[in-house]
Amino acid sequence: MEISLLGTGLLGAAIGERLLGSGHQLTVWNRHRGRCAPLQALGATVAASPAEAMAGAEVVITVLSDGPTTGAVLLEQAGAALSGRLVLQVATIAPEESRELAAALADRGAELLEVPVLGSRPEALAGTLQLMVGGEAAALERARPVLAVLAVLGGEPRLLGPVGAALTTKLALNQLIASLTHSFSLSLHLVQRAGVDVEAFMAILRASALYAPTFDKKLAKELADDYANPNFPTAHLRKDLLLFLQTARGLGLETEGLDGLAALLDQATDAGLDELDYSALHRLTAGA
Repeated sequence: MEISLLGTGLLGAAIGERLLGSGHQLTVWNRHRGRCAPLQALGATVAASPAEAMAGAEVVITVLSDGPTTGAVLLEQAGAALSGRLVLQVATIAPEESRELAAALADRGAELLEVPVLGSRPEALAGTLQLMVGGEAAALERARPVLAVLAVLGGEPRLLGPVGAALTTKLALNQLIASLTHSFSLSLHLVQRAGVDVEAFMAILRASALYAPTFDKKLAKELADDYANPNFPTAHLRKDLLLFLQTARGLGLETEGLDGLAALLDQATDAGLDELDYSALHRLTAGA
């Protein structure tokens, strides 16, 4: 299948690599052209514009940084090239942004399915992403041949409801990433400062109902204070938590308990943590 990929950051590049490895023809575009080079070396064609990237594509996959960027690239830069296209939108954006984007694409003769994923670069390369789908059931049926292509990225895509449902689910999951990372970091600092053996603490935690695998996944980084080579950087964690708060408040939920975490993550930029692995939040919880 001929596929257009707009956005070749950490996740986009991994998705592109997996698609190329599965024999698909891929045309890629990124606003920073140099970031397309690794995929070009693997056989992808690099386009000079989003419209050019879509020219011969049967499906368009977008993995851009946020909602405004996704809207600008598709609605302002792609233009008439959108007509007749199926757009699979992977980036984590607000559910309301997704609904507005779907309506705008429909006005231009295109169709959108939101396809956020759980997992990052390693899972994309291994083909173990969890794919969530938001869209009309009829649109999903028409897209079955295309979604079958995405089987190389993970299991069967799970339809969660109309446009907005998959991204709401994605935000709910990413809120857990932020909250679990924060709570574990505080507990780890506490036992260390009190002189309790970390491995003894972890042994009790691992044997309890409180345990989450992400704790061990990030433990070595936090003990070494080394957050280089991220698959999901701190800036993205902050963005997604703010989107969760916006969405939750819009549905009337009480979110005061998360406001402190959002305020803490606001400090990440000045602390130089934005481009590091999100577990660098551990430096912020260290306090004085």
